[in-house]
Amino acid sequence: MKRHCPRFSAARNLEMLSPHERELLESVAGQLERVDQVDQEDTRTAVKAILRELTEIAPGRSVELRVPPFAATQIVEGHTHRRGTPAAVVELNAVTLCQLAIGQRNWAELVDQGVILASGERSDLSLLFPLPN
Repeated sequence: MKRHCPRFSAARNLEMLSPHERELLESVAGQLERVDQVDQEDTRTAVKAILRELTEIAPGRSVELRVPPFAATQIVEGHTHRRGTPAAVVELNAVTLCQLAIGQRNWAELVDQGVILASGERSDLSLLFPLPN
């Protein structure tokens, strides 16, 4: 399957999420009320699967996407970040990332509520969610 986001790079072949990974994302996404009780290893695996997909969909180094304490990556073409604080940063928790990935929550609503902290020129990642099935 190919996915094309006009704002990002040309379409690429994606290693789509496996059924097991998708099930894991749904499990983590369903635990919003108990964020502190989510299994750490399952959560880390789910976050890394999502970040892997996002680096395929929107390769680049202009936006740093942080999901503390599990992982961070740089995505989106544009100005390459090399040292210090990047020009664009997005930070959110793992449960929220999983909810976005499966289409359970809306990017704009979460930014407005302060659940997603996004700053910088290219920090609107709404076109990347939900991830392809």
